[in-house]
Amino acid sequence: MKNSYPIILTPDDVGYVVYIPDFNINTQGDTLTEAIEMARDAIGIMGIDMEDEHEELPAPTALNSVTKESADDVVTLVDVDFAEYRRQHDMRSVRRNVTLPCWLDCVAEKSGINVSAVLQKALKAELHITDR
Repeated sequence: MKNSYPIILTPDDVGYVVYIPDFNINTQGDTLTEAIEMARDAIGIMGIDMEDEHEELPAPTALNSVTKESADDVVTLVDVDFAEYRRQHDMRSVRRNVTLPCWLDCVAEKSGINVSAVLQKALKAELHITDR
């Protein structure tokens, strides 16, 4: 799922402090570009953690509802594709129990085939997921 969340960028002595109101979190960056990238990363991490905990992701606040605390603050939107973020950053391995006919397992083993790799490739093909 892709969405755009408002962020508030506040300049400080070494860069920008970023507040993400919908997730009630902060991050920072040395440059404006880095601060926006860090905000996207923070939202992505929080989002997939919430999904893993079966919590509902917050709906984005309307940009015109976000208030600046100072005239120097910058309010903007950051887009995050949670499915894409998970594909790129959540590389944990999980164990699954797969049932195969004994003869097929024996042939695969004798042939030196990595069954996990074949299963991953088949799942990606079935789900129309391409590696980047």
